[in-house]
Amino acid sequence: MSPTHAEQLLHRLMVGDAATIAAIVEASRASDDPVILVAAALFAPDAAGLMARAGGRAATTRDRQLVAIATAHLRGERDLVDALARDHLVDHPDNVLVAWIAGASQSTKEQA
Repeated sequence: MSPTHAEQLLHRLMVGDAATIAAIVEASRASDDPVILVAAALFAPDAAGLMARAGGRAATTRDRQLVAIATAHLRGERDLVDALARDHLVDHPDNVLVAWIAGASQSTKEQA
């Protein structure tokens, strides 16, 4: 999957497009891209396996931070997500996936 195509999918994912969610989950089966693996883990039933793969493939600080933020989100650690996401977005303000995770985590917190 090309980086441009992956970025387009992530933008569509953020609005909850069901076809996009299915495409990302499908792409995760053959992908080594930590971003695709994390995005799929947010919606797939095998989140733990996808997160383990993402962690093993995360070679950059940006990717390792993404994995840590998503892991905290999946565990329901909202305050940790908030702190990690804020720090991450200072250095990477273009990371729509981290921004979405932070927002989703905050929405879950407000509903609780």
